[in-house]
Amino acid sequence: MRIALNPAARAPEPMDLQPIGVHHPRVKQVLDLQRNAVPNGQQLFVAEGLWAHNAVLAADAPIHSFLYCPDAGYSDEARTRAAQIVSRASQSFRVSEKTFARMSERDRPDGLISVTQLPHWTPDTVPIVDDGLVLVADAVEIPGNLGTLIRTLDACRADCLVLTNRRTRLTHPKVFRGSHGATLTVPAVEFDDPAAAIDWLRSRSCTVYLADTDEAMCYRSLDYGGRTAIVVGSERFGISPEWHRHGFGRVCVPMLGRGDSLNVAVSASVLLYEARAHKAGW
Repeated sequence: MRIALNPAARAPEPMDLQPIGVHHPRVKQVLDLQRNAVPNGQQLFVAEGLWAHNAVLAADAPIHSFLYCPDAGYSDEARTRAAQIVSRASQSFRVSEKTFARMSERDRPDGLISVTQLPHWTPDTVPIVDDGLVLVADAVEIPGNLGTLIRTLDACRADCLVLTNRRTRLTHPKVFRGSHGATLTVPAVEFDDPAAAIDWLRSRSCTVYLADTDEAMCYRSLDYGGRTAIVVGSERFGISPEWHRHGFGRVCVPMLGRGDSLNVAVSASVLLYEARAHKAGW
């Protein structure tokens, strides 16, 4: 990926940045975000390493602070990228290898750590095309699974993610890594309860299917015309009861072995790609 640096931008060289230590507020902010331990109404998250910063720069996401460790960089590309990040970031600092190691949760992240921000979407601003595809994640608990769901939504060109009964934040570090940066580009909206999400889906004329095994139709036999929403549930308890009170159709992936279910991200991938195949005429 090539990301152009604005030649008019003026910023300090990465090696000339102000040095800060582990007690600095920006370092503490990174640690708090990595631990997912503080309120986060701004949807801030931590980007680590070269691929993550390529995604942030490509999405033109705001970079609130950049913490650079030149001694932890392992490539010329990382040093080039550091200069570009400095030109974009509101604040940039230099940290020691010891401080950097305390903040980092990845192996060899090229000396690059930033606090950046997810885009803000509301139910009124999420666009859904006429044959749109929506995934509802109800009470999904494992951050890596949520990240994989978002990555799949990007891959099959779905319109948006809907969250109900949220159990993990979109800003969790494992969600961003699991999505491979797709949290920056896939629209996501959250509803306080399933009833509000159901009203929203109905107002947009979505046909809703619940991913379930009881009295469900095989995923190959459904009509995916028009706007389609597929609901998947938590890894332990499935879809919450509220979704079952509205007469929605149920869809399943047949289980031919000893197991009685698939991982939520795997089953959602099968269902989403089948819906996309129908809509695209594959």
